[in-house]
Amino acid sequence: MSTINVNYIEASTGSNILIPSGFNLSIAGNVMNAASIPPVPSGSNANNFLYSDGTNASFVSTTGISSMQVFTASGTWVKPSGISKILVRLCGGGGGGSGHGETGGAGGYAEKIIDVTSVTSVSVTIGQGSQSGTYYSGNGGGGGTTSFGSFVSASGGNGANSSHQHCGGLGGLGSGGDLNLYGGGGSGHYNHQGTPGASFFGGGSTGGWPNGGEFTHNNGFRASVGGGGMSGHQASYRGANGRDGVVIVWEYK
Repeated sequence: MSTINVNYIEASTGSNILIPSGFNLSIAGNVMNAASIPPVPSGSNANNFLYSDGTNASFVSTTGISSMQVFTASGTWVKPSGISKILVRLCGGGGGGSGHGETGGAGGYAEKIIDVTSVTSVSVTIGQGSQSGTYYSGNGGGGGTTSFGSFVSASGGNGANSSHQHCGGLGGLGSGGDLNLYGGGGSGHYNHQGTPGASFFGGGSTGGWPNGGEFTHNNGFRASVGGGGMSGHQASYRGANGRDGVVIVWEYK
């Protein structure tokens, strides 16, 4: 290897100094070549950020969060162009309510940061809320499990009376996440109406005097995703179904 010591380098013609393809220029031990020299920071590159992918230096227009996809029904997440990491937040379906204050538990919650550099798509399953909101002493039925492929999931909340008679449903639980939480549990036997299990995203469905009929059951959809079902008024009215879960994918460049 040859060494030339100089104090000043000037192009023989024009204003550019050419480093031929395949050759490197080492300055103070730092090797430079065509892949490591950034383009001129003007024109279309103005106001952009410099980014290295480990092989080349290039300019990108954005960093951080780029987009978001929300799934309220099962399907497939497809990675948008340029996305390298995602934050997945999800919860399971809520359990159904019964009567006399016996309410359903909420779905569990989990969130996880996933490197998707080598991933193109992931199957998404949304846990349905229990459709078995029922009458006094009946089993309200459990909510389904929500999952994002094999990466992260959250089980559904149990229905009223499913663990023990006259007891509220137990909440579901997240699994595989960087954060895994239980959903809120339902309330047990009470002379009127109880309190349904709340999910990470908010409370369960509404209750009230059954003016006009099955008020509680008919308004079970008015709850946060993953919330448990309210109980029917005393013994003569049907409890509400649980609410379906959700998957939220935050996408980062």
